[in-house]
Amino acid sequence: MRAFFVQINCELGKSYGVASAIADAEIASEIFSTAGEFDLLVKFYLKDGEDIGHFIAQKVQTIPGIRDTFTIVTFKAF
Repeated sequence: MRAFFVQINCELGKSYGVASAIADAEIASEIFSTAGEFDLLVKFYLKDGEDIGHFIAQKVQTIPGIRDTFTIVTFKAF
């Protein structure tokens, strides 16, 4: 399994709704609200060989209330 993180910018006032929609979709491992440039930090896992870009485009960016995403691909956990 490959872990990666997505920072999400939401439309104003929509971050809790977006977080709930991600949780309801059961696609994320963990969802955090954050301060600063992004509203949410979400941890995902995909099987090795699955396309992260396709997953983000089809499963994440289609959630209503998401304005922008920034994906962080990880290599090794310590």
